[in-house]
Amino acid sequence: MQRDGPAVTGTEALASVPREPFIPSRIYVPSEDTGWLVPLHREDDPERWRQQVYANRPVVTAVAPDPRAPTRILDPTTGRGYVSTSSSSDPRIMSRMIDAADLVPGMRVLEIGTGTGYNAALLAYLLGAENVVSVEVDVSVAEYARSSLAAAGYPVRVVAGDGTEGYPPGAPYDRVIATASVAALPYAWIEQTRPGGCIVAPWAATFHPDGPLGLFTVGGDGGAEGRFSDPAPFMPMRGSRIPPGTHVQEWWESMDEPEPARFGLTVTPEGHQRLWLDEPRRMVDPTPMPE
Repeated sequence: MQRDGPAVTGTEALASVPREPFIPSRIYVPSEDTGWLVPLHREDDPERWRQQVYANRPVVTAVAPDPRAPTRILDPTTGRGYVSTSSSSDPRIMSRMIDAADLVPGMRVLEIGTGTGYNAALLAYLLGAENVVSVEVDVSVAEYARSSLAAAGYPVRVVAGDGTEGYPPGAPYDRVIATASVAALPYAWIEQTRPGGCIVAPWAATFHPDGPLGLFTVGGDGGAEGRFSDPAPFMPMRGSRIPPGTHVQEWWESMDEPEPARFGLTVTPEGHQRLWLDEPRRMVDPTPMPE
């Protein structure tokens, strides 16, 4: 079920691979009364369920207690104190990221964050399932995605593990595509990408309040460099949540609100990460960035 010939656009890939087979029968939607996430079962309201699945928006597929919330307020019945932990991303952003990666058939891709498996299916359609490896931190989510992908005819290798470590047995990759935001570029991704290959990763709001998309090219010296583009809102990878009290909005405004495309990032062969504005020699430091 791989597409032959030149790479299609993200929009064409979305039109070729339906989303519905990858969405579980139970999803979560904001309550009309409280805004908290409450379950919506396909068998209870199939029409509303399909409306959610075919809308251009994320579909929340798993929730868990917010670790910042006091235990006494947690209520799984009403959704109080619960936050999304897994979702199917907005299809428009999937399309953007596929186009940014400039994929062509035969490339090998490492996806970080399998989720439902739908994005992995799009990649498999473009490149062949044998050329896609996807890593998911949640074991049960990985199992669901693996089963859904196989049933849809896209037997992608789905690995349960820490996405920041990549998947060395499948390296080197031509592309790494992350579907969760990061606050620093994991050096393992650079090590596992061929020189000249690229990494597509949504960024946490560490320097721009809207969380832009980053596209980084890996050099032959073991480093990487690239720029950011328009906002790409994604849930953060574990360990990449922005702590309370971070004043990114104030810093960004003090810099006269530069567009995301003016920012770039250089990762040295030693793994040091340097954020810059307009050109690499003009380094900026809104908040301490993880090494």
